[in-house]
Amino acid sequence: MNGSDLVQVAIDVPLSGTFSYLTQSAVMPGARVRVPFGNRLVCGVVVTPIPGEGVEALDASKLKRIEMVLDGLPPLPDEFLQLVRFASSYYHHPLGQTLFTALPTGLRDPKNPSRLDKRPFALSAGGLAEAPPARQKARLALWQAMQDGPLTLEAAKAVTPQAGKLLSAWLAEGLAERVSPEPVPLRLGDAPELKDEQAQALAALRAQPGFQPWLLHGVTGSGKTEVYLQLIADHLAARRQALVLVPEINLTPQLIDRFASRFPASRIVVQHSHLADGERMHGWLDAWHGEADVVIGTRLSVFTPLPRLGLIVVDEEHDGSFKQQDGLRYHARDLAIWRARRAGIPVLLGSATPSLETVANVEAGRYRKLALNRRAHGSARLPDVRLVDTRRKKLAEGLSEPVLEALKARLARQEMSLVFINRRGFAPVVACTACGWTSGCPHCSAKLVVHLMERKLRCHHCGWEEPVPRACPDCGDPDIKPLGEGTQRLESALQRMLPEARVLRIDRDTTSRKDAWDEVYRKVHAGEVDILVGTQMLAKGHDFGTLSLVAVLGADGGLYSADFRASERLFSQLMQVAGRAGRAEAAGEVLVQTQWPDHPLYHALVAHDFDGYAASLLDERRQAGFPPGVFQALLRADCPELAQATAFLRQARDLLEPLAEGVLISGPAPALMARLAQRERAQLVLESPQRGALHRLLDQLQPVLDGLAKSHGRALRWSLDVDPQDW
Repeated sequence: MNGSDLVQVAIDVPLSGTFSYLTQSAVMPGARVRVPFGNRLVCGVVVTPIPGEGVEALDASKLKRIEMVLDGLPPLPDEFLQLVRFASSYYHHPLGQTLFTALPTGLRDPKNPSRLDKRPFALSAGGLAEAPPARQKARLALWQAMQDGPLTLEAAKAVTPQAGKLLSAWLAEGLAERVSPEPVPLRLGDAPELKDEQAQALAALRAQPGFQPWLLHGVTGSGKTEVYLQLIADHLAARRQALVLVPEINLTPQLIDRFASRFPASRIVVQHSHLADGERMHGWLDAWHGEADVVIGTRLSVFTPLPRLGLIVVDEEHDGSFKQQDGLRYHARDLAIWRARRAGIPVLLGSATPSLETVANVEAGRYRKLALNRRAHGSARLPDVRLVDTRRKKLAEGLSEPVLEALKARLARQEMSLVFINRRGFAPVVACTACGWTSGCPHCSAKLVVHLMERKLRCHHCGWEEPVPRACPDCGDPDIKPLGEGTQRLESALQRMLPEARVLRIDRDTTSRKDAWDEVYRKVHAGEVDILVGTQMLAKGHDFGTLSLVAVLGADGGLYSADFRASERLFSQLMQVAGRAGRAEAAGEVLVQTQWPDHPLYHALVAHDFDGYAASLLDERRQAGFPPGVFQALLRADCPELAQATAFLRQARDLLEPLAEGVLISGPAPALMARLAQRERAQLVLESPQRGALHRLLDQLQPVLDGLAKSHGRALRWSLDVDPQDW
């Protein structure tokens, strides 16, 4: 047995490291293979051959063989594997699970999917170097036919019926490769003339083509997307690809339309979770094969292989949706920056309300800032923001008189309005006026939300549903009432108070269908909507030209949260939703109902003072010892009983503290939502002012916890979240 007989294979299992397998012939790193694992056959990816000296320490009689190299694709590219390795290392997640998270669903099975790759085959430099022996007639005939240039699979099969099998083997051994068709010449649609600030930003970006993280900090409506488009046009003209990350699926329709009209001859691939598995896989493959010019997608798209990548854009970089909250808990923005550094290309972060982490990186000189302080539309300006003090005002279905009058005025002028409340459903809770009972979820530390149209109480965390009771379950009193407002209740109230208005509700309940957002945009742009009622889904990225009024309800709740990021998120959300108003000819106005009109957050909102408020929040965070002043990781545990989870974490803390040089370990303590889906949750906080010290401790965490978890049985689940965003 020699070094080429043995390879390391990554498999989608929750175990650290890779697995050793025997192979009959050389297999290139990145090849997909079918291997036996336990009593089943699974898909694996060859990571690397094992050096000869490592082979001698293994007992070959105990090793299993690779059953087959899966056909149809060349090995996964090294750049993709390097990104996966980094993500696995930084987020301390098993390599196999990280790799299979990054792959499309269609490539995770131990089979050969149909229509993987239609590009022709060509011999690699290694394949050209040596002819097959004369006795191998089929191999020799195919090799000779390929001397004249690339062959399609159909043409190769005309040479020999064995062509499919031979070419798959040559791909796996690195003797053949796929080649892309000749590129289509770039064509550009009409582009508006840039404003001075946009032109200056674009000139600065063009002047430094190598690796550099840039923050494009532009007020809402300042034309950040136009800067993206013109910069991307430069890269497409140079035959480079661009990756554009957006936080949510609902932002893609408008963006795709703009990209398609600007680059009518270019191949634009969309990647998000609402696509069918086959559609998503084929787009991923087109990107990998160099046939896609631009990839627009949500967070998982950061792993998309792009051989000619020249630019990464992260739009709305502050958005929490870029952070995955289960499994591999990665942050797509941070991986994009690492990927850009490795590729030596620029990465552009765009936002009207940058995250405090990004602001701190600008202050430290790691990122460069470009500012767009004025709106791009000729007559547009930032909206006027007014606070409606509701402490002494009577509300009708959550709406104050000034808000109702403003809505009526916009109706009279045939301008569109947006009523924003970040609660879907009819009401956030049902309560009994006699005994004080409230509709709590039996499985979570949360209230059941009223969905009146379905006559259901629903938990928005675990999905539990039950009928709305006719009387109080505790005391039997029939006088139970919904308390507070949600989007359904506001929609119903507005239809009753303003019967002439055409009201459209936009929340997760109304936009779950694949084409729901296309229908929303059609109605809005056709002038079929007078009032939008929506949640945070409407707070970012959307451009509704005739929208002149935004009314914000129920924002005060964000001021009471125990989460130290709550103020940052609320301010960002309010600035973003306020920015939907007055983006065209009609002047914009924003009315914010609040019982805390003197709060510094609202004063900053009225003044559109992001920089001042961000600076004060950064100062508070540093004084309190919170990120970005320190680096954190959360060790979470959940069990049927809270005592089990805290006992596990307490033991973990005792084992880790002797190793925790330069790292503070706090807890265990219950999570902010202590109960979720019938499981009690607790956590340890690990933090350090030095990232390196934190990760040195985390490197030692896995073996400590693996042994400890076994003693607690299968009821225990634990996870590690590096750079956590939610508590």
